[in-house]
Amino acid sequence: MRGELRRILLESLPAAAVQWGRRLTGIAALADGEHLVTFADGTQVTTRVLVGADGAWSKVRQLLTDVKPVYSGKTFVETFLFDSDTRYPESAQAVGGGSLFAMGEGQAIFAHREPNGVLHAYAAVNKPHGWAAGIDFSDRDRALACVAAEFDGWAPALTTLITASATDPVAREVMFMPGEHTWTRTPGVTLVGDAAHLMVPSGEGANLAMFDGAELARAIVAHPGDIEAALAAYEKELFPRSAVAAAEAVAGFDVCFGPDAPQSMVDAFAGATA
Repeated sequence: MRGELRRILLESLPAAAVQWGRRLTGIAALADGEHLVTFADGTQVTTRVLVGADGAWSKVRQLLTDVKPVYSGKTFVETFLFDSDTRYPESAQAVGGGSLFAMGEGQAIFAHREPNGVLHAYAAVNKPHGWAAGIDFSDRDRALACVAAEFDGWAPALTTLITASATDPVAREVMFMPGEHTWTRTPGVTLVGDAAHLMVPSGEGANLAMFDGAELARAIVAHPGDIEAALAAYEKELFPRSAVAAAEAVAGFDVCFGPDAPQSMVDAFAGATA
């Protein structure tokens, strides 16, 4: 579980290592690779090394490039069903003990089982940018009905994954950066995770972010006293690694939403098995 992994990592750090409630509002470049970072509470710090791990809409990325995320054409609506084996046995059986992929006509319902009978689902719809803004997601029942209407005619065991959500649905527009995206070496600053290589969903985002952090640490240790050499070595490996992962993510997205889905997914699994 992502939350458990997060807890384990946080508990491995000294108590003061993570400072909460420090929303970044501004960054100013100083001399010799230093940056003045300003937070919403008015505090400021001067950095020798600034690592942007601030996600899809990274403010740190703006120091390196003008390239911004673009919309994939897909919006995912996230839902949760609780006590599913008792309350929604048909949906629980459809998802089984692992994951469910139900695809057709450019849209899909994805779900997986979590501990204690929780079903975690995403309804993926092919909609214009801003579609979700026209739905009042604070009105749970109406919002869920609106999303479920996009899957009219689908099996009730699948649409129940939407309509029976025990939590308010959350709409997430799927954004991504160009797969070959790079930037010019900028003294004192670099990126990790989605800030560096935002991709369409592939199951590898968190893995890559943690790997980026480990590789950055390895580079810094390998170049004691020379942070620029460390950052250059890190980015030299980061860019091709990110490009390969992004291409694989796009290929997987096409398997799920391309014109041959769901047969394309069946073929992918058959090929992997062979």
